[in-house]
Parts: sequence; C-alpha cells; structure tokens
Amino acid sequence: MSIRPVLEQRHAVPKMEGAGVKLQRAFGFQDPTELDPFLLFDDFRNDFPQDFEKGFPWHPHRGIETITYVLDGTVSHADSLGNTGDLNAGDVQWMTAGSGIMHQEMPRGNANGQMHGFQLWSNLPGSLKMTAPRYQDVEAKDIPTVVDDDGTSVRVIIGEFWGKTGPVDGIAADPQYLDVSIPAGVKKTIKIDTYRRAFAYVFAGSGSFVDASKPTGVLLEKEVMGEEVNIRDMSGNRTLVRFGTGDEITVQAGDEGMRFLLISGAPLEEPVAWHGPIVMNTRDELRQAIKDLNNGTFIKPAH
Repeated sequence: MSIRPVLEQRHAVPKMEGAGVKLQRAFGFQDPTELDPFLLFDDFRNDFPQDFEKGFPWHPHRGIETITYVLDGTVSHADSLGNTGDLNAGDVQWMTAGSGIMHQEMPRGNANGQMHGFQLWSNLPGSLKMTAPRYQDVEAKDIPTVVDDDGTSVRVIIGEFWGKTGPVDGIAADPQYLDVSIPAGVKKTIKIDTYRRAFAYVFAGSGSFVDASKPTGVLLEKEVMGEEVNIRDMSGNRTLVRFGTGDEITVQAGDEGMRFLLISGAPLEEPVAWHGPIVMNTRDELRQAIKDLNNGTFIKPAH
C-alpha cells in the first residue's frame, strides 16, 4: 500500500456569483489539468439570507456535469426542459448538461435563515459533450451511511465504499464522492483507486493528512512576524487538500473531530476550451456554442 502524498493545501477564496451570492471557491477557472476531470468547486455556505437569496437566475451550461450537495436549507431549480424541483437538506443533484441546458437555482434558508451546500463541476469527455441532458435527483434518505467501529461515519453519495454503493450512477468519470466524519483524535486510513485524481475539502473541525514520510502533518513554509518559518499545518475549515498518486490516504482528526468531502475521478486527459459555464474540447466548438446561444439553437430537440 502507498499513502498518497499531499501536493498542496490551500484555503478557499471569497467570490461573488449569480445575482449576488457570496461563496468560497476552492478551485476553478485555472489549470484544468490540476484536478482533471473536475473543473470547479464552490462552497456556498451562508448564515444570512442577504448573502444568497438573489440566487443564480437563468444561465446556460454545455459540455459538463454539475453536482449540487445541500447540507441545510433548500435550492429550488427549474430548467428549459420543463423540470422543476427542490433540493433539501442532505439531498444531491447530478445534472448532466450535455448538449446544452438553461437552468436556474434559487436558494432559500432554513428556519434560522441558513443556506449551506456545495457545487462541483465535472468535465464530460468529447464523445459525450453533446449527449442529451439529464438529471439525477437523490433524496437524503436514499444516500447510504456506513459507520466504522471507531465512530468514523461516511455518506456514500457516488461510487462504492465499505460495502455500500451510492445512488448516483452512469457518470463518465467513474467518480467517488464521500462525506466523511471522523471523531476527535481518531487516525483513519481510507483507500482510493490508484488511477483516480483525488482531493479532500475540509469544512468542519480540523486534522492533518499524513504523508508517509511526514507522520505529524504537512510541512509548509509560512511567514510569521515577517520571517519564513517551517510549521506543521493542520487542515482547517474551508481547506482544499490535493493529493498525489497512491492507493490510500491517512488522516489524523484534531481535538474537535473533522468532517470533509473526499472526491476522486478518472482523468479524461483531453484538451479543454472553457468559457464560463460552457466547456468544450476546441475553440471552434466553443465559438459554435456561443453562436448557438446567440441564434436560439443552444437547446437541442429531444431525440
């Protein structure tokens, strides 16, 4: 067995998207090979309605899949195909935009005014970029949870883990999407397919992801009082952890325990031509998508 080294740790950065939604972006609109097949990951957890209530009005997507995971509150969605619905606490939606879709997502807070969730963008291979759009809406009750003897709890959203299989299927990148909670002080090793790119996103508590050669955490240079010093960095809330190759990760939870998403997928290794919510393989395909948007042919008739 080989422990995946930590290539990088970085905190999500504040962004404003949609009609004025405050969110934290872990990655996106940068080198698309870094976490291929994944393109973007946004954390839209807000505690005040004014930070999210304007939502994400009508906008297009082509050539990608969007995965929305709601922790608290509700996201109402509608699209150009006539689909409507609500995602509630614990629910997941995997939307395959394929050849093109127009949709909107309007968040509403819970009884305390809070709206918490995440959205991930996954690229489609060139052979499927013009496939027919489809949805997989999954309710919280249909997502299996498995609990280990040490109290570690994992919601299996996509893929197989510890004998459970997530309800989302038929995804080109053969992904695994896990919501992992580790109790305080517990050290845990989790297997990941060697051929998948993988990252973790820590959103509660703290802990350290362990290199085989650095069992007490990840050694980083940081500036303290104007001087560069080496410290052991404990991954905290809203931290992206990007892993190298190997077939397992080891994590040591801190004093408050730790909760993180662990996401992996098979890289596509294809060229990327990217403009906002449209991701194709070539600039010509991208120009055609913009042309389709402008002349009203973006939405393809159902076959």
